[in-house]
Amino acid sequence: MAAYHDDEWGVPAHGDEVLFERLALESFQAGLSWATILHKRDAFRRAFSGFDPAAVAAFGDADVARLLGDAGIVRNTAKITATIANARGVLDIAREADSFDAWLWSHLDAPPRVLPADATRSDVPDVDPFAHRLSRDLRDRGFRFVGPTVVYALMQSVGMVDDHLPSCWRYRG
Repeated sequence: MAAYHDDEWGVPAHGDEVLFERLALESFQAGLSWATILHKRDAFRRAFSGFDPAAVAAFGDADVARLLGDAGIVRNTAKITATIANARGVLDIAREADSFDAWLWSHLDAPPRVLPADATRSDVPDVDPFAHRLSRDLRDRGFRFVGPTVVYALMQSVGMVDDHLPSCWRYRG
């Protein structure tokens, strides 16, 4: 957990595979602890072809069966099929906007928000209006398991918002 926080969480992330991985992991995390997902991260990477959107988009019924039999990952049919559908959505967006990365970050009209210097844990939101809009856009494009809370967690993860507290060494306020 500390390494993920120190090296990744809240740090601006780019690249379609990186962003697709973060989206998939946030979707799988819904209803579970983040520690569970991080513990299984390497297994997820192996199971989902390194989160290469083109490879995952090509998955079929045999792959779904294989994934449901993989004890190293979260074996949830709805989340597995959503990840495959979301890979197809990533590719569709990439064809439209040159890359999923460019499309996602183009939605941010200002530098990432930073918490105020007197912020406490209770000031960290679970969701914001931007996450609601982005979630709706993704769902309209056929993405699944991308509710506003999952989308906000993605935004935190990839540095679109900076929710490090003032007591954290990563705080940039």
